Amino acid sequence: MEPYIIALALAVLAWMLVAGDLVRRHRPLWHWYLVGYPLTAWRVVSTWRRVSVLNDLAVSRLPARTLVGHLLVKGDPVRPVAPRCSFPHVTPMGLSVLVRLHAGQTPATYLKAADAFVHAWKVHAVRVTSPERGLVLLTAMASDPLERPGLATAPAELLSALIGALETGGAWVMNLRLVPHWLIVGATRSGKSTLLARLITQLATQRVALVGIDCKGGMELGLFTARLTALATCRREAVAVLSALVVDMQERMSACRSAGVRSIWELPDKLRPVPVVVLVDEIAELYLSDGTRESKAEAEQCSTLLLRLAQLGAALGIHLVVAGQRVGSDLGPGVTALRAQLGGRICHRVNDPGTAEMTLGDLNKDAVAVAQAITPEERGVAVCTGPEGGWSRARSHLTPTDEAVATARKYGAMTPELPLVTRALVALEGESK
Repeated sequence: MEPYIIALALAVLAWMLVAGDLVRRHRPLWHWYLVGYPLTAWRVVSTWRRVSVLNDLAVSRLPARTLVGHLLVKGDPVRPVAPRCSFPHVTPMGLSVLVRLHAGQTPATYLKAADAFVHAWKVHAVRVTSPERGLVLLTAMASDPLERPGLATAPAELLSALIGALETGGAWVMNLRLVPHWLIVGATRSGKSTLLARLITQLATQRVALVGIDCKGGMELGLFTARLTALATCRREAVAVLSALVVDMQERMSACRSAGVRSIWELPDKLRPVPVVVLVDEIAELYLSDGTRESKAEAEQCSTLLLRLAQLGAALGIHLVVAGQRVGSDLGPGVTALRAQLGGRICHRVNDPGTAEMTLGDLNKDAVAVAQAITPEERGVAVCTGPEGGWSRARSHLTPTDEAVATARKYGAMTPELPLVTRALVALEGESK
């Protein structure tokens, strides 16, 4: 009977392996709760002290200096004490551990040890945050949640767009009411154009005026002309459009002042002007100059007009979404001033560290390092800022070009008019003829 028992045991084991693989593929959440979390929690508990000692997270309650006779002996602490940590708390995407810092420790020490935790716990990544003084929260990701982000959901709101999924599993939402202006950077084929297409398809269904500035001849934003209120395809047209928007902004100021309110959102619905979202593709084309007087004047005009819109437009319903392959101070002094007004930041894979530093450096140094680690294979992956000042890795939902164009045409009848902008473009076209 023994051969039959062995065969039966092997068959049961094979069936369990096959069933476990099917559950892991088709029900990854179930597999994580039933198998992945218990194993990972055991690794956390069993390796905690060892990892703490090897990465200088443990300290000794005895002084590191001891007086022996007339000699002062210095050496490593004896019997180091690991920091106290909570039992691993399970989350849908991994687990979290709350650690109490020793006196004199800072979260920076744990940031350096993040890779050691990854290898010891056999997880995809470990993020280090400090929820309050004296505490550090280690969040472990069991696998890459952005490899197959799926379709996240979020409630529909005016000037709010569901862009994709965050690394934490939540929805990546660009809410222009909370963060009125955004800066998006990314190298060629990093996913920047896909994100802009996704943003347009989300805003196309809302009563919002979309104004495009694409100085590459309209190759990118020209696909969505059916839903754009206006499109500038060269810097001369951009100057005309931005100048008209500044005049429109001044009229909105007068309306708010007459009504005794501080923003258009306090006006009655009948008096409230339509919100405007200005989409700028390749910001460098507005700032670069060929050295001629006319070119320099146009670049200075664009810089001044964009800065005025960014400084005053939030309360008046005028929002900027500025995108480019690279952003640096070498484009001109106006770029740094404009960047300071763009509170929302999205950084895809970039070709130079200066662009990542320019985009995220003034907000969080750790985000810069994470953005530079994005590989060419991770198209659509970016580091984005949140409304509360934090940051996260995220991935935009793939929006095919034909789908985005079809959406723009479908909602073309909803395109609001901006008379001042339209007249400015018509007048410029008449001058050209």
